[in-house]
Amino acid sequence: MAASEDLEDLPGVGPATAEKLTENGFDSYQGIAVASPGELSNTADIGESSASDIIQAAREAADIGGFESGAQVLERREQIGKLTWGVDEIDELLGGGVETQSITEVYGEFGAGKSQVTHQLSVNVQLPAEHGGLEGSAIFIDSEDTFRPERIEQMVKGLDDEVIADAMVLHKVAQEDEADATNEDLVDDLVESILDKIHVAKAFNSNHQILLAEKAQELASEGQDEEFPVRLLSVDSLTAHFRAEYVGRGELADRQQKLNKHLHDLMRVGDLNNTAVIVTNQVSANPDSFFGDPTQPIGGNILGHTSTFRLYLRKSKGDKRIVRLVDAPNLPDGEGVMRVEEGGLMPE
Repeated sequence: MAASEDLEDLPGVGPATAEKLTENGFDSYQGIAVASPGELSNTADIGESSASDIIQAAREAADIGGFESGAQVLERREQIGKLTWGVDEIDELLGGGVETQSITEVYGEFGAGKSQVTHQLSVNVQLPAEHGGLEGSAIFIDSEDTFRPERIEQMVKGLDDEVIADAMVLHKVAQEDEADATNEDLVDDLVESILDKIHVAKAFNSNHQILLAEKAQELASEGQDEEFPVRLLSVDSLTAHFRAEYVGRGELADRQQKLNKHLHDLMRVGDLNNTAVIVTNQVSANPDSFFGDPTQPIGGNILGHTSTFRLYLRKSKGDKRIVRLVDAPNLPDGEGVMRVEEGGLMPE
């Protein structure tokens, strides 16, 4: 394995240690460089002192860990992609779309449309760049049995004819001169191609969900040189298992500690692979709230501080949904309106 041989160049890493690291997703200098000594120690069965030395050597080899100028940060940020929501008003709210290398949290009550968003983005990420896509594949971690391939099919068929035609060419189900959006057989082939590029895993409990996030990093790093690299990681929902398994104030500290580790695993997938990370979150009613909306997202300050963008979805009349930008580092708060239809998320 080429990755193992490369890792053996690090001081203190022999064949057995390199194999353990690679099996657990630490298959690059960069991946090791951003790990903690405790994390590496548990993974490779080595002492924390040895783990620290390996991390330091990986940082030097990967040339990360030091300061950089604001101009360098700007240059790096120019690599960030913007994934279209499919609704111009919401894209404008987000400064152009859902950012890669960031965690975007979407929270709201039952039926607000959170899962609709994850499905729509799993389609949109596979669209050509000129239509707001990232020309990549998607990973979908499903903790509430929400993923429905039939919904993906509806959303693909709900795209504009021009978008469908260009997507057919990108997915190589038709040549440019024969990409006819009215050809049902070609559209069915496009649906199949898009479904093939959504990697779905069902999380049975919080520990399994954490493991799947680690596997997602492995899958994303392995596929970076492929035609459709992983450009979207969805977790629907992030907090359901944690909320069910850790009940009461006595469990709160353990829950938050595990949730924190999970979020940092997701963040690492985004940072190392230029991937957009979107997580859905449940809400609870705050009985102390006398004014305004009493619903609050689950996860407390840890989730609030780790999410780069926070969006609150709430129901309106009929199929309308209000999307409110609650928090973003460089954007003003604001609201937009979308509709949830059979063909997917649509403008008002």
